[in-house]
Amino acid sequence: MCTVVLLHRPGHAWPLVLAAIRDEMIARAWDPPAPHWPDRPGVVGGRDRVAGGTWMASDGARVACVLNRPGTLGSRPDRRSRGELPLAALAGAAIDPAAYAAFNLLCAGRAGGWILEAEDGWARRRDLPEGLTMLTAHGPDSAASPRARLHLPRFRTAAPPDPGRGDWSSWLPLLASTEAEPGAGARGAMTILPDRGYGTVSASLFAVPAAGPPVWLFAAGPPGHAPFRPVALASPARAWPSPVP
Repeated sequence: MCTVVLLHRPGHAWPLVLAAIRDEMIARAWDPPAPHWPDRPGVVGGRDRVAGGTWMASDGARVACVLNRPGTLGSRPDRRSRGELPLAALAGAAIDPAAYAAFNLLCAGRAGGWILEAEDGWARRRDLPEGLTMLTAHGPDSAASPRARLHLPRFRTAAPPDPGRGDWSSWLPLLASTEAEPGAGARGAMTILPDRGYGTVSASLFAVPAAGPPVWLFAAGPPGHAPFRPVALASPARAWPSPVP
């Protein structure tokens, strides 16, 4: 049950601010964000060592993330790997939803973006709305998600981060929260500590300014337990400050 929290503010100095949490089987091997695909110059992303794809990637201007939909964890031999989807989205390639197990796909940059939800028999694409959106396995801002029910209001009332100063202090404790609704179990928390071999394995902070290159900070572990460190993107970039604790 990965989650993306995204703040879209057209006309703002930082029109796109995003936090992403990756939940996965802990034993599944992966590599941190880097230019892992020689046939895709300029694309940087984390790499799943099992299938070779990614859960989140950037081309230096936009970011793309894929999430499983409920009950679809793991690979299906009759479907393509969903790790292809962020790479396809950044390339502007046509996507056949029927070729993949159910997914939610986000692609966004300073000019906005879109969310594609797909499951057996249907697909729905919508423009990214203004304001703060929480994308979970259940879709954007879905009351079916115990994580969204508890934590979305908290993000909406928190002060926005200031990526130019490296100040993410308003979001960091929310991302690290292990609190869940009564009865929801550990998987209703923002950060899932190891639970039967499953849990939060990494997190990202990503922001796109109105002018200039994005900033990407990556934690190779659960928020609150692993530090966020800068990711080198393909486009020339100035040195970005680390997040304020």
